[in-house]
Amino acid sequence: MTDFIDEDNEEEAFGVTDRLISDVLEAVGEENAAAIDTLLEPLHAADIAHLIEQIDNKDRRDLLSVWKGGVDGDVLSELDESLREEVIESLAPAELAEAVRDLESDDVVDLVEYLDEEQQSAVLQWLAGPDRAAVEKVLAYPEESAGRHMQLEIVRAPDHWTVGEAIDFLRSGVELPEQFYHVILVDPRMKASGYATLGRILSSPRSAKLRDIAEESFRTFHVEQPAADVAHAFNHYHLISAPVVDDDDRIMGVITIDDAMTLLDEEHEEDMLRLAGVGDGSLSDNVFETTMQRLPWLAVNLVTAIMASLVIALFEETIAGLVALAVLMPIVASMGGNAGTQSLTVAVRAIATRDLTGSNVWRVIRREVFVGLLNGLLFAVVMGIIGWLWFDTIMLGVVIGLAMVINLVVAGLAGTVVPVLLEKVGIDPALASGAFVTTVTDVVGFFAFLGLAAMVLL
Repeated sequence: MTDFIDEDNEEEAFGVTDRLISDVLEAVGEENAAAIDTLLEPLHAADIAHLIEQIDNKDRRDLLSVWKGGVDGDVLSELDESLREEVIESLAPAELAEAVRDLESDDVVDLVEYLDEEQQSAVLQWLAGPDRAAVEKVLAYPEESAGRHMQLEIVRAPDHWTVGEAIDFLRSGVELPEQFYHVILVDPRMKASGYATLGRILSSPRSAKLRDIAEESFRTFHVEQPAADVAHAFNHYHLISAPVVDDDDRIMGVITIDDAMTLLDEEHEEDMLRLAGVGDGSLSDNVFETTMQRLPWLAVNLVTAIMASLVIALFEETIAGLVALAVLMPIVASMGGNAGTQSLTVAVRAIATRDLTGSNVWRVIRREVFVGLLNGLLFAVVMGIIGWLWFDTIMLGVVIGLAMVINLVVAGLAGTVVPVLLEKVGIDPALASGAFVTTVTDVVGFFAFLGLAAMVLL
């Protein structure tokens, strides 16, 4: 195996490469639309969207100006939300109409739901009447509900039909979704009673009843059920698609595996960004947007840092009497902060995946506390020896060792308890936990170290 990539195979391996971007921008500079078509036509819509996201604002505008009609609905659907408005505004009405005309209803909803009313109207006016009414119906559901993410194109059949009747129906010229995985079975009242996979239908005798080959995994979701819950159910039960129903159990639409996994990915990405205090930003945001997203949490961090400094100020005389304390005390706080972040990350992830519940929360808390205790004892021995040898004072080694144990135990406790409590009171633990845990570990670390030093060393 080689560490180098064959340049001839670079595009195939990565889809969008630096060389491809350079070639596209060169074609844009020459206003050569045919060359742009040649370069981008083989790419998947996601790769084209990724390329558009990679270039700067001026190059993006020039590309869209030269490459008339190149951006279709699939590319718009793959674009980062922060760029969709800009790209849609750059498209001529005819281009926009062509882009959205062939999209499934859920893709159109995903395309327009974050646009302002004027831009939504500009997109929807190019849809056929029934399609526009369907999309507006979906947009009427709450933003994070199953109804907002469902696809209205459904393939259903009476549950008393045979396989032969179902196959004849599918081949009769009826309009079918571009992709579907199940034929949903309905009873005489048009309520979902099960579903059969296309594989089971094609491999069963024509005389077999659809209800007899229905999948055991069948379940439905209410239109107002949180979309995040639906996505986790897909992951937990290994679902491929599932009907969305109203209060009377009548089918309103269907959610498919691709939409469910997109929801999970978005939730995980959001948690990662919020744990770092950077909001919901992306690389395409400008300087001002990025600054405003990060500023609030930097301000919170400033407040917590001041609180830690106030603790240090309580021990001015102690630090003045033994300068070694000023050298060693950042180590205690830093170790506690890292240990707290480890516990916090595990807890927030477990909350997001529904693995941390009321039935196991105390077991997890006990585990993190004991992990903190064992790590604290280990590093207490290490730092105790270092403190003793460094400053030739055995009691200084004892003090920093005890402070290390205390702070790592508290870090394990806070890293688990804080996100659980925030989740209980309805605050996103990924968003707010970091500031609280850092404050606890800094304050406890400084207070334990300096307090023990004041009692033992002076």
